[in-house]
Amino acid sequence: MSGAELRGAARYALLLRIAKLIGDGCEFLCVLRDASATGVAVKLFHRLPANMPLMLEMPNGDRHPLQLVWENEGKAGFRFLMPVEIDRFIASPSPYPARPVRANVNIPVTAVIAGRPAPAQIGNISQQGALLTCSEHLAVMQRIRIESPMLPGLFATVRWRREMDYGLVFENTFTLAQLAELLDTLHRRQH
Repeated sequence: MSGAELRGAARYALLLRIAKLIGDGCEFLCVLRDASATGVAVKLFHRLPANMPLMLEMPNGDRHPLQLVWENEGKAGFRFLMPVEIDRFIASPSPYPARPVRANVNIPVTAVIAGRPAPAQIGNISQQGALLTCSEHLAVMQRIRIESPMLPGLFATVRWRREMDYGLVFENTFTLAQLAELLDTLHRRQH
């Protein structure tokens, strides 16, 4: 019997698209390897937490509840708990321009602004930047330093602001593996 017959559906390669596994207030990065109408295989950057219900979030925001079928040496296979329209899953259409995958986090930090420290919070993070909430007024294009025991030292430039929220672009970006490890470390510290 072929793999497709065992799975009950044809499998499609997904050109290594980045997505998120979401569960119990935490988010993990993964790379989609292939998918069928009934399930998906992913590359992992660390072991998954035991017995945690997970949902796959696609780059366009579509979410799919999952059941873990197997996990082995940095890879995992999941069954979709709800029917998936495979053409939409593969195309992952969105009315918005593509942007890097962001993970929602809650990281207390110190924003060092012109040498002055200010308490702040990172609300989401990607390989290239973060959402910073800070009561200090920051100017667009202002360079700041972000300090936290949970993060490497980061220098960033403010790209936009909305009240106390600021969009930052990092001077030195994270690799996908570095960001995935950071998210795993945050999860382990919080649970």
